[in-house]
Amino acid sequence: MLTSSKMKLNTLLGSYANVAALKDGRVKSDLIDFEFPDFPVANRGFKPLVREHRFDAAELAIVTFLQAREHGLPYVLLPATVVGRGQLHTVAYNPERGAMKPSDLNSKKFGVRSYTQTTGIWVRGILAEDYGVDWSKVQIITMEDPHVAEYKDPSFVTRAPETKQLPQMLIDGEVDAALIGDKFPDPRFKTLVPDAEAANKAWAEKNGGVPINHMVIVRDKIAKERPDIVRELFRVFKDARAADDKSPKGTQDAFRFGVEANRKALEKVIDYSFKQQMITKKPSVDELFNDVTRALV
Repeated sequence: MLTSSKMKLNTLLGSYANVAALKDGRVKSDLIDFEFPDFPVANRGFKPLVREHRFDAAELAIVTFLQAREHGLPYVLLPATVVGRGQLHTVAYNPERGAMKPSDLNSKKFGVRSYTQTTGIWVRGILAEDYGVDWSKVQIITMEDPHVAEYKDPSFVTRAPETKQLPQMLIDGEVDAALIGDKFPDPRFKTLVPDAEAANKAWAEKNGGVPINHMVIVRDKIAKERPDIVRELFRVFKDARAADDKSPKGTQDAFRFGVEANRKALEKVIDYSFKQQMITKKPSVDELFNDVTRALV
């Protein structure tokens, strides 16, 4: 029997425009009291989430979810995207060492924070499909271990010494290109894909939406015992997104709600994750949700 009592949720959530109204209290709930632990960036909480199950609800990188799901993660996915973006502007090269185009990566070295980083999965998939990069010919250099303890990097992935930093490795020529992030720390760096922002928009138009980075999850015990809490969780995230009038809408909307709105992006990231040895089986999109979360629209 369902209860209407208010539930406290220890919730891992970063500070973004599309969730600001939830975190600052403009979006309120009669069913949920939110407790937001202090993490400087949300991804610092991903290891304690998947390894220790520390939070009741959270944003989680979609590839980390796919991997943890294979190992019995006791959380349910909601079709609510809280972080999404074009990916191609995050990859830099150093033109002082010569001009590069994406296909020039073949037989060279590529640096990324972690092999399992969701942005890295998207970047490698897109560069392979659309830009002629053959990743079997690229040496991948990483800086960190995966969030999911059970996962081991493939043999073709090399870990850099702990003293190294990707931007300096790019300057010194120890890697030829690297996934640096939204903002390049050195003015000499250029995007490996020319006019990357335009390329990001074109990719979203062609492929049915902006790539997904982080989605919302909740403990499966809560989902089983309090489906009203799950529906309310979805509602407050959706209302917070509606209060954000600055982020793009339409085909460039990164923050989509509902299974169908996210289906094409989820199909793509599942396929990329399987091809890049992140997961051993390809679940269908519908298998990522339970009966309650699959029905959220």
